[in-house]
Amino acid sequence: MASFKPTKIPVYPKLGEKVTQDTLYWKNYKAPVQIKEFGSVTNIDFSPVTPHNFAVTAFTRIHIYGPFSQEPVKSFTRFKDTAYCGRFRSDGQLLVAGCEDSVVRLFDVSGKVALRKFTGHTKAVHVTDFTSDRYQIVTGSDDYTCRLWDIPNATELTTYQEHTDYIRCGVTSKLNRDLFITGSYDHTLKLFDARVDKSVMTMDHGQPVESVLLYPSEGLLVSAGGRYVKVWDMLKCGQPLVSLRNHHKTVTCVCLSSSGQRLLSASLDRHVKVYNTTTYKVVHNFDYPTSILSLALAPDDQTIAVGMTNGILSIKHRKPPEESTEPSGQNRRRPTYRVFVKGKNYVPEHDDYLVSKPVKEHLAQYDKQLKKFNVSKAFDIALKYWTRHRKPEIPVAVIKELDRRGTLKNALAGRDEQQVSQLLNFLIGNLVDPRFSPVLVVAAEMILDIYQSVVGQSPIVDRQLLRLQDLLEREIDYQQDLLQVLGMLDTVFASRIPRKEVPCPGVDRSNGLAEGEASTPRPQLPAT
Repeated sequence: MASFKPTKIPVYPKLGEKVTQDTLYWKNYKAPVQIKEFGSVTNIDFSPVTPHNFAVTAFTRIHIYGPFSQEPVKSFTRFKDTAYCGRFRSDGQLLVAGCEDSVVRLFDVSGKVALRKFTGHTKAVHVTDFTSDRYQIVTGSDDYTCRLWDIPNATELTTYQEHTDYIRCGVTSKLNRDLFITGSYDHTLKLFDARVDKSVMTMDHGQPVESVLLYPSEGLLVSAGGRYVKVWDMLKCGQPLVSLRNHHKTVTCVCLSSSGQRLLSASLDRHVKVYNTTTYKVVHNFDYPTSILSLALAPDDQTIAVGMTNGILSIKHRKPPEESTEPSGQNRRRPTYRVFVKGKNYVPEHDDYLVSKPVKEHLAQYDKQLKKFNVSKAFDIALKYWTRHRKPEIPVAVIKELDRRGTLKNALAGRDEQQVSQLLNFLIGNLVDPRFSPVLVVAAEMILDIYQSVVGQSPIVDRQLLRLQDLLEREIDYQQDLLQVLGMLDTVFASRIPRKEVPCPGVDRSNGLAEGEASTPRPQLPAT
């Protein structure tokens, strides 16, 4: 009896990812280091000064991590409720943070106890930042107000109450100490000048604003909210420059690379998109396991930190450049080429006896059922959810094998309404795929022949059959259009091919007359 041959799964060619300079650059990061925090990571901020430590705000704590530390080098836990928006000053010496209890706290990075407490807001403070002169703080709260505070005296300087909803993001100008921008859930962005008592510019984002960002030149402003990332021209009174809609869910945060040539946006759809700031096209994409709340890029682009809703902090470090020479004291003994080719060039002699170890062949589950002639069970195993969605070539190969054996009709028959609907779903998803069409067309015809008696009795099956009919009609229309285009191209190509003239006997091509034919003078046209 011949041994059982497993089902041969064909390998189809796949289109490779287009490799660009951005692909090589953004993939040049190590595997992420994941740290579990006590709650959702709502904010990440890198220190502007080396070694670029970063502050992570999560639940009632703010942890400061070193560039390569997996444990916090400093912790601030003196919050009575959830902390928000821990940010460094430009010299990296001070840290400011808001809280759910409406108090703004100022910390010395080298200390533990708050240096200053600013009270005046009546609800949670979600926005804090230092002005460029380092002596003032801007805050934004859920009480619809944004305020300017003096650090040395711990007093309130100015209050602006122009927003009509929660203020959840803001940024200060690094070039002018009097300018700052806030974004609110009332869909607006407002530019404030501390020298006047009201806003000087208002922009409508159209969605609740989650994050704002100024370019280094401060001529452009980026706002994120809803599914949109919008860029505004500040030199033209806040006119919208471009609107990007590349995410499927709410965009929660944005940041810029150190050169300002790449813009990064993170969203609740678990993706981080990288845009070219010249064309605003997506040039790279990062995937994460859960929804993203915070994103930050180190000032030297060496570290990417992402905070998620499940309390996971993901940190990616850039791979160091390969050094051409190593210090003599750190040289490691590496296997030489001879180790890997040892025994490969041995030629067996005539009297040598080869002792081979039998290799046990492991069959897939559907092959085991085929070996037992359980064709229906084999087809059910091949049509499981993960297989039919991730590797549709496996169910197609099993269908082809069953058809070759002449048992495909038996495997398809005797199924209930749910199983027939599952079959039709698989056909709808893969029937027009040119790789699978020759096999699936045969299976589709058998299914229609077997279950034509139940048509009109099951609304689920009828709905699937109508979808299959619409799919085939659209595919036929596409094919007809393609044939018309192909005919047009054939005509164009045929007209471009030079034709060789075949000389006819008895025709003199020198003067265009046949032999024995007299030339007749042509009538002259009157001169005009």
